[in-house]
Amino acid sequence: MKLEIENIKTDVLCVGGGIAGLMAAIRARDLGADVIIAEKGVTRFSGSARIGNDHFWCYIPEYHGNDINAFIKECMLTQLGNMLSNLSYPIIRTWLENSHEIVKLWDSWGIPMKKDGKYDFSGHSFPGRIMTHLKYKGRMQKPILTDQALKRGVKIMDRVMVFELLGDKQGITGALGMDTRQGRLIKFQTKTAILGTGAVIRLYPGVTPALMGNNIRPFTSTGDGRAMAYRIGAELFNVELFSRHAGVKNFCRSGQATWSGVCRDPDGKPIGKYIEKPNIKYSDMIIEVDKQIFERYHEAGKGPIYMDCRGLSESDYAYLREALLNEGNIALIEHFKEEGIDLMKNQIEFSTYEFRYLGRIAMNEHTETSIPGLYTAGDESTFSISGAAVFGWLSGEQATRYIKNIDFRSGEKDSDNIEKQKLMISSMKSESYGYDWKDANLALQHTLADYAGAIKSEATLTAGLSHLRRLRKKLDNSLRARNPWELIRCLEVRNLYDLGEITFIAALERKESRGMFKRSDYPYTDPLLNGKVLIIKNSEGKPITEWREMGG
Repeated sequence: MKLEIENIKTDVLCVGGGIAGLMAAIRARDLGADVIIAEKGVTRFSGSARIGNDHFWCYIPEYHGNDINAFIKECMLTQLGNMLSNLSYPIIRTWLENSHEIVKLWDSWGIPMKKDGKYDFSGHSFPGRIMTHLKYKGRMQKPILTDQALKRGVKIMDRVMVFELLGDKQGITGALGMDTRQGRLIKFQTKTAILGTGAVIRLYPGVTPALMGNNIRPFTSTGDGRAMAYRIGAELFNVELFSRHAGVKNFCRSGQATWSGVCRDPDGKPIGKYIEKPNIKYSDMIIEVDKQIFERYHEAGKGPIYMDCRGLSESDYAYLREALLNEGNIALIEHFKEEGIDLMKNQIEFSTYEFRYLGRIAMNEHTETSIPGLYTAGDESTFSISGAAVFGWLSGEQATRYIKNIDFRSGEKDSDNIEKQKLMISSMKSESYGYDWKDANLALQHTLADYAGAIKSEATLTAGLSHLRRLRKKLDNSLRARNPWELIRCLEVRNLYDLGEITFIAALERKESRGMFKRSDYPYTDPLLNGKVLIIKNSEGKPITEWREMGG
């Protein structure tokens, strides 16, 4: 099947129209660059921030004082600690030093960052200690940022999935995209690309495996940026690590720290020591300190564990309800209403869900990756709305500086790669028989869960890697797409298989147990690996791993 290619040229290509992509595009356009956002969905309602958020991690000197190191030290004690420990100090400091400016900028654009004219901090903090997360009303943040980009002249191409980067070790030359409705192929020629394609979902089974879309992040967030970056030779790190999230059992939604209640056992006893009564200022930190407490209570026959908001005043309950709506929990609120659940009278069962992928594209504090002209921001490199906003903004600045000194170029292997991608797509579209994307995705999920799940060993990881590679060979020539929508799902599955393979390889290299990463054959945490990250990259078609000091 012959595919026609539409050619489009731009200075800066923002891959993904989430918080990071929009902030990068706005900043780059302000500085004079021609900018295109290619978004798989629709920027107004796409990405992890699509339906809202109510907590923004930030350091505000007028509120926190001038000791930024004390603030960072406090954050390392919270759920942020597990994620921050994988980042260098310069990245963390740059993040925080720029966070207040972004808060003020968003507030000026119409995203309410204050309550009654004052900064309101709550959640994600221990009682009596430094408050680390600003409460804000982020329900309309995506439409507002989209409007800011459009009024500056940013070209937004909704429903276009960028699935392959073009270039080499010398730099980015372009990218290939697919129209998710018409099935047309688009070649972007660009001087620089900014990856902000979000989280990794559908690599492991969800808490309700039959409902593949029941995840805390969007169904379409499949680590596309990480996979593309890996294929072109960029460095990734800690792809074998994951965390978990806590919330309403089987109802995967964000807002862990939005809940103002106490976590209790069936006898009404608090399972932690931090709070004993509901409090709108503090969430129960026990489920940030110890995500495995749910499993232990279940195994010991002491569960279930309940979130108890009973005792809140009418005004406090209104505050909680508004926060849940700002966080995007509209469906959850409607479910409570339909089922007659009153949070002032009823406890709600809580649990953990989702293997939250911690692997990132390696970058420095300037958002530069190991490939010249390739930048990254958001869940691809850090995490959280705050990180996406700050580093999205900074990546727009860095990309604009970079393009001043270069011209458009073509990589030596661009033509070969384009033909290879065209052949792959034509094969998917022309198959009248073969494997459905969903079958392929489910096979991958169960392979990861069975062989690289909660407990791993060299034997299981080796067997799982071998099995995944057999599956991959079968799929390379037999994935079937009957329409453009299924074609996009097939391209996502292709990216997930790449990430699954390097997850096994990195897990074999990490000969220790650390956090939620457990190896039965190496049950201890190796102190010689403290302060190090495990780098993996594609070199001449082969995965290469390297332990490296985080630096700074």
